[in-house]
Amino acid sequence: MPKDSQMPVQVSRRQLLKGALIGSASAGTGLPFIAQAQTAAANTAALNPGNELQAGYVFLMPAEASFVEALADHMVPADQLTPGGVELGIPTYIDRALEGSWGKGDRMYLQGPWDKGIPTQGYQLPLTPAQLYRAGIAATNAYCIGTYGKSFDLLEAVQKESVLKDLNAGKINFEGELPSKAFFTILYQTIVEGLFADPIYGGNANKAGWKMVGFPGVIATHTLDMAKFKNKKYTGPTLSIADAS
Repeated sequence: MPKDSQMPVQVSRRQLLKGALIGSASAGTGLPFIAQAQTAAANTAALNPGNELQAGYVFLMPAEASFVEALADHMVPADQLTPGGVELGIPTYIDRALEGSWGKGDRMYLQGPWDKGIPTQGYQLPLTPAQLYRAGIAATNAYCIGTYGKSFDLLEAVQKESVLKDLNAGKINFEGELPSKAFFTILYQTIVEGLFADPIYGGNANKAGWKMVGFPGVIATHTLDMAKFKNKKYTGPTLSIADAS
């Protein structure tokens, strides 16, 4: 999980990258979260008759896709060097991750007991990442509608910023005691992953995230470049898994 810090949400892309290293965040847990996730799933289904997915996605419903796309473009805005989060494919990465084994919690311990954890214990919720994402989006949209009269994707940039900062600080109280900070943590984690994962997983389109920071890619022989380009700008090829296939 992303590092539990007080780093502001709206930062330059390069500041975002500096804060995107490994970390963890814990949260208090309890059975109400299960009911919260079930309620969110039911509400999502009610808003999407026939349980239709957003076109091009395998997990995200239309309202969820709008949330994730708005989040991606807000946290990774386009600039003179690289495109924004949606064009980089970050929502596609998130969608595939939530539908996959990670989203289903295939390698997570989900048997309880669900006592409150400490920061070094990492993820401490009785929800799979997909359940947390779905419940968190529904709860955040409900908060935004109650506070601003419209869902997150329709907010002005300054309003989005305020919501994300309050999520990160744990200041927003969701129904069912779902921890808002834990939800922000997983949002931040997956945005960063979508920016830097190998393009084969749906994000980092055209290897733009790698090129931005001078990362050469996945080829083992790039270890030779470490000496050649030490303290210098990397000018060699940027290669992905697909390039090596």
